[in-house]
Amino acid sequence: MDTGSHLLFGATLAGLAMLHPEVAGSPALQHAMLTATMIGSHAPDFDTVARLRGYTAYIRTHRGLTHSLPALFIWPLLLALPIAYGFGVWEHVLLLYVWSFAAVFFHVFLDWFNAYGVQCFRPFSRKWQHLDVLTLFEPFLFVIHAAGLVWWIGSGSNPGLLFLGIYIVTFLYITVRTIHHGYVVRRVREHIGVDGICHVVPSLHWLRWQFVLESDSYFYTGVVRGKTIEVKDMYEKQESDVIIEATKAIDGVRAFLQFAQRIHVCALEKQDGYVVQWRDVRFWHNHQLPFGVDVKLDRDMQVISHSLGWKKKAWDPPYV
Repeated sequence: MDTGSHLLFGATLAGLAMLHPEVAGSPALQHAMLTATMIGSHAPDFDTVARLRGYTAYIRTHRGLTHSLPALFIWPLLLALPIAYGFGVWEHVLLLYVWSFAAVFFHVFLDWFNAYGVQCFRPFSRKWQHLDVLTLFEPFLFVIHAAGLVWWIGSGSNPGLLFLGIYIVTFLYITVRTIHHGYVVRRVREHIGVDGICHVVPSLHWLRWQFVLESDSYFYTGVVRGKTIEVKDMYEKQESDVIIEATKAIDGVRAFLQFAQRIHVCALEKQDGYVVQWRDVRFWHNHQLPFGVDVKLDRDMQVISHSLGWKKKAWDPPYV
């Protein structure tokens, strides 16, 4: 999810930790707990520093090793030890480790429910896992957690039971969204009536989704609005040829192919050469395929330039 939401959930986890009498009774431990859960809630996304090396390095790195199974245990260790020492609460280092783990785990858990996905089962599997249930920013979750945090700050009371209720509502919300998502996937399959792999991606509106279904010959894209299902576009699959093959060794294309799943590629002839467009159809928007790689080649099929990334505004869907 977005950075703001992860940090907010880190703060509310610290409030939930106030259910422990030793946390509620010690200001030093409260400060240490807040530090541990807020940093832990963001720690897996420290891999965003890879953006300094360009988008190719970023897409290879982001939500990879830092979100893996070993990282779930390593991040809390890196946080709990120095924080316990720094705040003088060494006798509670195990408690800090447990809640740091909860913060890191909840971060990866939420990313798993996003459409972008996460390699959360590394080193056993490098496959991208995504449940397509939650958007990058979930207004409902943000509002209820922010309201609880404001009440805690304003009242100064022990918020443990309040945040227990908020986290129960949070998991109920995710469960309901997951069940609804499965229902929408079934409806889309029945409506199109072809066999294939179907992805249904959420929007900020609870009853609006967009989908892509891949068959043997086509990609179908469309939207779900309540009870209405509408197919927007069909993209025919193109057979690989020498022009397309000439782009596969490019670093940006290799990074894209490592991440993308519903891949559509086409080669366009231009006056001075060719343009090969690699796209992940999962992330279509407004009859366009905004995420992928454009490769320019000359008439001898030598690469002139290539660009990898998004061709959409940050506030446009899909929210991944």
